[in-house]
Amino acid sequence: MWFVYALLAAVFAALVAIFGKIGIKGVDTTLATTARSVVMTAFLVLVSLSLGRFSSIGSISSRSLKFIILSGIAGALSWLFYFAALKIGLASRVAIIDRLSVVFVVFLAALFLGEALTLKSIAGIILLTIGAIILVAP
Repeated sequence: MWFVYALLAAVFAALVAIFGKIGIKGVDTTLATTARSVVMTAFLVLVSLSLGRFSSIGSISSRSLKFIILSGIAGALSWLFYFAALKIGLASRVAIIDRLSVVFVVFLAALFLGEALTLKSIAGIILLTIGAIILVAP
């Protein structure tokens, strides 16, 4: 099931680039990112309420909460830079470079989470990097 969720995440991430590129025309990117965040917050609160998830909010440990907050800050910074890049770059190129986050995730997961950095994963990230360079090169 994780694969289906990941594939759906990729489809909706693609729509972020397309809708975002159309939406930021003539709009400050920080303001656009803020508006997007407000919409996401309202949507996710409604989803959590409809699924009855708020009843367990007290079970979040302080350690987990700290990392969730750090994740939120990292996500906000990612969106700010993403929208800034979309404003001046081609959506297809910006999205490709943004997806190089996979390369960083593989290394950071090995470094901080103890996930295996195998010959296969190294070859994969090399190929991803080469593919990104080929796709964005003029």
